[in-house]
Amino acid sequence: MAEEIKGIFIHHVYFWLAEPKNADHKQALIDGLKKLSSVSTIQRYHIGVPANTKRDVIDSSYSVSWILIFNNAADQDSYQVDPIHLQFVDECKHLWKRVQVYDSVDI
Repeated sequence: MAEEIKGIFIHHVYFWLAEPKNADHKQALIDGLKKLSSVSTIQRYHIGVPANTKRDVIDSSYSVSWILIFNNAADQDSYQVDPIHLQFVDECKHLWKRVQVYDSVDI
């Protein structure tokens, strides 16, 4: 039986590259996310690309996704102003045309 995860803050970020077919830009974004993952309040992370699944409810239009797990909302707030995060945005923002974020907490 699956274990329910409780007491965390999930921050899920989707990136649409400005040049989706540019492999160097995709790798630069992934490398930037790996560096960004060193922020101390991040407990776990996953960098991914769209799975090869085809159903009407699946949006595979994004280039890269990044899931972050924080202990709580305060840790996520701290991450938002962390110098490593600010540097990532400054250095990588030219790579994407759109970013969409979904945050979730326990019910």
